[in-house]
Amino acid sequence: MSTEIFNRAGDSITTEDETLLLDSIHRWLDRDVKDKVMALEHADEYPHEMVAQMKELGLFGATISREYGGLALPASTYAKIVTTISEVWMSLSGIFNSHLIMCAAVERFGTPEQKQEYLPRFAKGEIRGGLALTEPGCGTDLQAIRTHAVRDGDNYVINGTKTWISNGIEGSCFALLVKTDLHAEPRHQGMSLFLAEKGDGFSVSKKLKKLGYKGIDSAELVFDDYVVPASRLIGGEEGLGFQHTVGGLELGRINVAARGVGIANAALREATAYSQVRETMGKPICQHQAIQTKIGDMATRCEAAKLLTESAAQAYDKGERCDMEAGMAKLFASESALKNAEECMRIFGGYGYSTEFPVERLYRDAPLMCIGEGTNEMQKIIIARQQIARNPV
Repeated sequence: MSTEIFNRAGDSITTEDETLLLDSIHRWLDRDVKDKVMALEHADEYPHEMVAQMKELGLFGATISREYGGLALPASTYAKIVTTISEVWMSLSGIFNSHLIMCAAVERFGTPEQKQEYLPRFAKGEIRGGLALTEPGCGTDLQAIRTHAVRDGDNYVINGTKTWISNGIEGSCFALLVKTDLHAEPRHQGMSLFLAEKGDGFSVSKKLKKLGYKGIDSAELVFDDYVVPASRLIGGEEGLGFQHTVGGLELGRINVAARGVGIANAALREATAYSQVRETMGKPICQHQAIQTKIGDMATRCEAAKLLTESAAQAYDKGERCDMEAGMAKLFASESALKNAEECMRIFGGYGYSTEFPVERLYRDAPLMCIGEGTNEMQKIIIARQQIARNPV
């Protein structure tokens, strides 16, 4: 599994290291993933074997610091890994991405004790999980959450429901966003983030069925007088949960952008290959101008989406505020994925609609990128506000 390459890369990322990392990922995908995707996808079956292999590869600790047993990969390298995996099966990237956002919240904002207790176990994949933010009555507007926690001595008692939570069934620990003050104004000052491990009062009510993004489990989580120790309040101080969450979403949006690049690339690859073997009017369809204009646009979208994603990842690595850059990358890459998937299906014609080819999976997976980690409509507002703020008259 070439874990030596990953371990060495954690010391200092060079171009050679990154190439070796990506080569290792490519070999794993070719050997253990590519031929199994179709069956797992159509059965909506959790890929236990592949998850075990991702643990060996170190992916659950990809962005965690070396001192806690992680690989300490920069976001720019991490984004390329996500793109590479998403070209084969996007669902796999979701299994470790939501987990790593939780990890980032602990590493950036957690107490020293929380870091020592959780990050090494997160890095090994011994404990896996993700973010528990969305509720039945709110998504993008996180300040509208209703799940709440009440202090009771050395503990908090939590009640509420979360939905569309990635890794909700197979995961065991979640960064749980709650209200610790229901009457705070502004609302975000009443929000806190907890590390919530499964136990009494924490149940999974159901697995949610989806159009795409199969394999990874999306679930509804219910908290009914769930008791969590006060020591698991991330950072040890109430009222900072919204800021902790928003900081993690920058990495999440870079991940979604990288997934979009992967889907767009896969659609371009499939369309390019098929157009050279499918013939109409006595010649391959790639020789028809109508197909050429589609492929030209698809290739351009792929390159532009890749560059925007790299720019956002580089800003993140520098420690700069990058909600504008991450929003641009997420917006453009996800829309590129959606359009490329549609154009690929058009190029394939009837075969694109068949479940025997990967085209229909790309077509089903792509729309999620326009919704996940904040809708594209919201990204436009974030971009516009930052554009104005950065360019005052």
